[in-house]
Amino acid sequence: MENINSIIEERLNKGVKLKEKGVNLYPAGYHIDLTVDKIIQRFEKLDKESLEKETASFQIAGRVMARRDFGKASFINIKDNKAQIQVYLRKDKVGEENFQTFKLMDIGDFIGIKGSLFRTRTDELTILAEDLTLLSKSLRPLPEKWHGLTDVETRYRQRYVDLIVNDDVKDLFIIRSKIIQALRTFFIEKDFLEVETPMMHAIPGGATARPFKTYHNALSMDLYLRVAPELYLKRLVVGGLEKVFEINRNFRNEGISIKHNPEFTMLEFYMAYATYEDLMKLTEELFSYILKHTVNTSTITYQGTQIDFSTPWDRQTLFDSIRKMANPPEEIFLDRDAAYAFAKKKDINVNENEIHGKILTNLFDHLVEPHLTNPTFITGYPTEVSPLSRSNDQDPAITDRFELFIGGREIANAFTELNDPVDQRQRFESQVALREAGDKEAQFMDTDYLRALEYGMPPTAGEGIGIDRLVMLLTNAPSIRDVILFPHMRPQ
Repeated sequence: MENINSIIEERLNKGVKLKEKGVNLYPAGYHIDLTVDKIIQRFEKLDKESLEKETASFQIAGRVMARRDFGKASFINIKDNKAQIQVYLRKDKVGEENFQTFKLMDIGDFIGIKGSLFRTRTDELTILAEDLTLLSKSLRPLPEKWHGLTDVETRYRQRYVDLIVNDDVKDLFIIRSKIIQALRTFFIEKDFLEVETPMMHAIPGGATARPFKTYHNALSMDLYLRVAPELYLKRLVVGGLEKVFEINRNFRNEGISIKHNPEFTMLEFYMAYATYEDLMKLTEELFSYILKHTVNTSTITYQGTQIDFSTPWDRQTLFDSIRKMANPPEEIFLDRDAAYAFAKKKDINVNENEIHGKILTNLFDHLVEPHLTNPTFITGYPTEVSPLSRSNDQDPAITDRFELFIGGREIANAFTELNDPVDQRQRFESQVALREAGDKEAQFMDTDYLRALEYGMPPTAGEGIGIDRLVMLLTNAPSIRDVILFPHMRPQ
């Protein structure tokens, strides 16, 4: 490609010439009669003779995506937010002055066109230009030949260019928006109240994760970007808002991978008087609703693997899934040292001081999770790795909790909430001990949340669903960066 600086210089010089002609390079506003997609919807089926009877002219606007010059005439392609259409500019039709102005325009410029429709010899629906207006002068060239921006890192860093030249990327983010709209509609129709809770917390909580830390000058205090909205949403349940949900950002100071971005979008919802088993049924219903209103199928293909969302979904306990997949000695579920030895035998990296429950979940993460293709609820998580979950009545060593796995990755986490303030205080104290022992992801003591529980929280179940991973599934995206408009990157 020609040196980028020389191209910018050339376009700057064209801008100077346009200004000398009295052309405003960046005018304010332009009246549009029809968008391109509306034009195509209304007129695409009309033949040449029928179009000739449509004598009315109208105005469109968009970016010049291609041009073919033929002396006293040119064909250009104009693209707006919805679609693209061909425009024919003829010197004797638009006038000498306009045509000379057009010669100083480039691919990438935004222009407004006034004209009427006709069909070319190849039967292509085309606008015959009567007038044109420069709306914004482009100084940088777009990627050549319209094969799209292909370098992955450049696509992520310059998403604005990616959206211009890769229509499938734009379509992906339109689907993402529809998924979020469907989520919101589903819960509103279920009489949930949408709320907003703080993004900066004095005490980070609600998830086992390492937080980002900042400082508030006026209050002279440390604050943390939230790792989860959970503890604030449950405060609202204490306050009498019995069915609430929030769709918003979480922040976790963790590594970046195809499944992780430090800033990500979550749906969290809480429902008084429900249990985690109620939420399994609700989750199946939710996903059926989303699939119907976005991709309109119950079976998708993700990265070459078919995933069937037909209900009811499979349910397994954490321990049974490990038994089924790895055939371990039974003592690993009862003895911490046996679990540690089995993990080392399987070449799974675990800290020698790791608690028993964490070792078992590590075994699951490595040996079971990658193989859970169709939607699967995994239940029976150890209490010591579930500090906010209610203990099971029959077996207090596990909790009334599930995680949902689809396509070999976690999509949702839910449980019957722990509403016993005495038990919750003890759980927090255990987390504080782990933190003091060096676990930077262990949770903090939140005395205000304990105070809220002391006022009484009704039996409640809650769930969090990762929006980005859900969008990955439904758009066949291999990386979480593909479904986040501006993913975090290392500095160039």
